[in-house]
Amino acid sequence: MPLFDTHNHIFAEQFSKDIDNVIANAQTAGITKMVLPNIDKESVEPMLALHKKHPDLCLPAIGLHPTSVDDNFNDALTYFEQLLESLNHPFVGIGETGLDLYWDKTFLAQQIESLSIQVEWAKKYQLPIILHVRDAFDEIFEVIDRLHDEKLTGIFHCFTGNTSQAEHILDYKTFKIGIGGVVTFKNSGLDKVVKNIPLEQIVIETDAPYLAPTPYRGKRNEPAYLTYVVHKLAEIYELPFDTVAQKTFDNAMTVFKLK
Repeated sequence: MPLFDTHNHIFAEQFSKDIDNVIANAQTAGITKMVLPNIDKESVEPMLALHKKHPDLCLPAIGLHPTSVDDNFNDALTYFEQLLESLNHPFVGIGETGLDLYWDKTFLAQQIESLSIQVEWAKKYQLPIILHVRDAFDEIFEVIDRLHDEKLTGIFHCFTGNTSQAEHILDYKTFKIGIGGVVTFKNSGLDKVVKNIPLEQIVIETDAPYLAPTPYRGKRNEPAYLTYVVHKLAEIYELPFDTVAQKTFDNAMTVFKLK
């Protein structure tokens, strides 16, 4: 049964010594598609190198992560838009963008401006947007409420919010909710929230190298561990593993316009 990891960063330094093994493990686990969201200017080259080596497996997205935003964020955005304007660019999404107020609130205004620009890109280039939200649901809803229309599609990645926040996302009717390793964590409470989200609105992810699922919590995550997320979702929805795998695969193919 094919699996689609909708979000990982296997181009990161943490995988520099064993990337071939990581990809082999992913394929053995059934991963046939994975989206690699960009982080900053420096990550573009290694991300595209992986795409070039594995064009059908490693699908790149282009964007500026909120924790990479500073006073010079427009330099990166100018470079990214040049790439988007190039003929036959390889990008399947805009992101990873969003808002992150967990580490630092210094550049909130710049994060909002950067996010707003990338939302407009998503609509202009007809690509889904990949949204990172940490300690910032109220703030990001203000932005998306203002800019949302039927052209804006995407994923609220690594969702760890509550039921009310999930319902707000579902009310847009054009977004999927990305579920990863946190759903396997004991006492996370995310399983209770997910139970109220229709499986038709779920996509799955690892966010590797971060947020490895139980039993690997605290260690480096990798795409092969996506199976633990599927097993947990199968438990939550009381459905067979293959049903969850197929449905989330189809959901991902739809949101990334791959069929």
